[in-house]
Amino acid sequence: MAETTTVTTVWTTDQVMALAPDSSAQRAARGLAGDRVWLETGLSAADDIDPTLWGLCQGSGSTPYQTAVDLTEPAFKCTCPSRKFPCKHALALLLRWSSGSVPEAVAPSWASAWQAARAARANRATAGPVEDPKPGSRAGGRAPVSEKAQARRADRIAAGLDELDRWLADQVRAGLAGTGKGGAAWDTMTARLVDAQAASAAGILRRTGAVLGSPERLLGELARLHLLVGGYRRQEELPDELAASVRMRVGVPIATETVLAGAPVRDRWQVHGVRDEIEDQLTVRRAWLRGAGSGQPLIVLSFAVAGQSLPVDLLPGTEFDADVCLYPGGQPARALIAKRHAPPERMHFVAGGAGIEDNLRAHALALAGDPWLDYWPMALDGVCPVRDGSGWALVDADGFGLPLDPAAGEPWRLVAVTAGRPATITGEWSAGGLRPLGVWADERLVRL
Repeated sequence: MAETTTVTTVWTTDQVMALAPDSSAQRAARGLAGDRVWLETGLSAADDIDPTLWGLCQGSGSTPYQTAVDLTEPAFKCTCPSRKFPCKHALALLLRWSSGSVPEAVAPSWASAWQAARAARANRATAGPVEDPKPGSRAGGRAPVSEKAQARRADRIAAGLDELDRWLADQVRAGLAGTGKGGAAWDTMTARLVDAQAASAAGILRRTGAVLGSPERLLGELARLHLLVGGYRRQEELPDELAASVRMRVGVPIATETVLAGAPVRDRWQVHGVRDEIEDQLTVRRAWLRGAGSGQPLIVLSFAVAGQSLPVDLLPGTEFDADVCLYPGGQPARALIAKRHAPPERMHFVAGGAGIEDNLRAHALALAGDPWLDYWPMALDGVCPVRDGSGWALVDADGFGLPLDPAAGEPWRLVAVTAGRPATITGEWSAGGLRPLGVWADERLVRL
């Protein structure tokens, strides 16, 4: 092993553990993070490849496992037979690096070859345009559709939305008491929208099932769908940004090449939180970013079907210098990461922090521009968790309060970290309340 200066760490143990696919992988990684099983480790920062951690880990066989981590994304490689991603060996190597136990050293040929193969795949991907996201990635794999195919899709979407409008009128005519029972008719209409290639509208209808027991909220959700149908019919009359929001909320796909052709926005993007949800057997990950310089909030979406792994390159509590390209429409803007200029580093402050009133005002402005907005990121300064007869809430010194989403469970970890003191908390605001995702403590963002 090369004798060089120990590398300054930029990730905490919590951030490394956040990459683990499950708790058993976390335990196994901790057990492998010592010196006993590592024959050789190093950090290569050569000009011709991205910063790469690499190591040889002795397993049960005679040949050690070749383990490598690209710190820029991050991306992982290991020759072990594990189906977990990242595996325990990659996590253990990251733990050693986070503790300052990995020296700088030239990457061996197998690690350089892996990085070269990844660069070649990336070049091929940028050379061939793709359309909309497919499971397991943020980009896609299909070629742009022809004008005739686009026209056929538009006709199918319009027919599906016309049917939805008739269905909505039937539900209101029959009364919300009957609508609230849901049942086969509800599922049939959702499936009809999927068949009509209005998948995002189908998602809104599917999520409406969560409020069937609340007539007031149910009426509001049905009204939003009716507004979406009207907006799609009149999109040519709408301002460009609002028309783009309508198309996005209906589910009209946008070619990735179209997004990447837009003007890039460069900033140091902070990762304020990550949330995974299961939607119709599809895992959807929402990663909330905010510009350290601009304060602009963004969302990065990724998808995976059962058995597939989601990208793990956006770590809460880190920030990275990158160009992003924005999808048209929607609040907050959905982003594609076009180019990273450096590996991620630990956050040193929380960008965009403000009081509860200012956060609610920002949400109201976003909702005015996109009435179908379901989730909004918040960075709340000087708030404390409290509990009263109606449940948990965050309150600030001005007397404003935000209810916490009961579906998130009891916020005991948040209570323990804040210890009754005002803190900066990042979270996701929705009709159910605020779901805390991170809290700033001891000069770092603690993931909740």
